[in-house]
Amino acid sequence: MIAAEDYGFLSDLLKKHSGLALGPGKEYLLESRLPSVAVTYGHADVPQLVKALRSMPSKQMVKHVCDAMTTNETMFFRDGKPFVTLEKELLPAAAKRAKAQGRSVRLWCAASSTGQEPYTIAMIVAQMEAQLEGVRVEITATDFSSAALARAKAGIYNQFEVQRGLPVQLLVKYFKPHPEGFELVPDIRNRVTYQEINLLDPFPSFWQFDIIFCRNVLIYFDVPTKKDVIDRMAKMLMPGGGLFLGGTESTLGITESVVRVPGNAGGLFCRPHDVEHHAPKAA
Repeated sequence: MIAAEDYGFLSDLLKKHSGLALGPGKEYLLESRLPSVAVTYGHADVPQLVKALRSMPSKQMVKHVCDAMTTNETMFFRDGKPFVTLEKELLPAAAKRAKAQGRSVRLWCAASSTGQEPYTIAMIVAQMEAQLEGVRVEITATDFSSAALARAKAGIYNQFEVQRGLPVQLLVKYFKPHPEGFELVPDIRNRVTYQEINLLDPFPSFWQFDIIFCRNVLIYFDVPTKKDVIDRMAKMLMPGGGLFLGGTESTLGITESVVRVPGNAGGLFCRPHDVEHHAPKAA
């Protein structure tokens, strides 16, 4: 059992370095996920690991602890509706603006985990190439977890993972057999650029995006951290741009920098002055 003072210490460490607001009663998570980290650094158990973290922790050790506590729940075409909105509304509109301005469409998956979300988007883009009329779509995918990013870059998924949300026709079209399951074809893998990013850190000053996906990650942050991340993302949205949050996530009582798009069931938000860009078209 983790001592109360150790639990408090680890909770503060996780919040400071990863934004994770552990809250009370989550000792079981630490007890199940941190023993392997302790062994990696030559410690017999979690209390010994905490002792090392209190004294002279390396950046690598702190990162490893935070990585171990990251939840990487994801799947292809998760929740469905955001990807319908992306295909039918956001991508065509963004491509039209980008073509007029002589640039690419820029899209960011801000919590890409093991890659299922950005690769879902890459498959959608691949099937829309004729409709996009030659406009390139740059997909930037980031995550806090080094281990998750390594898996994403490899593009290899087991039977269980491809059966969760991935239509059979896309499995046949965009994957090839691999000893560990299925491997994405290079055309899809190469459409995504991965980068390790901590959402608590300042974003690159030159980043501007037409579309941002930040789904099912802010639920792990406290309110001030949610506001900070959303406000900084709002500043990076280009005119007419959209931000996708998780289906249960809301900005009510948190920030007014973005608002939910009326009538959209896919968790789409935008800056208040861009609502008219996303208004349903009259029949």
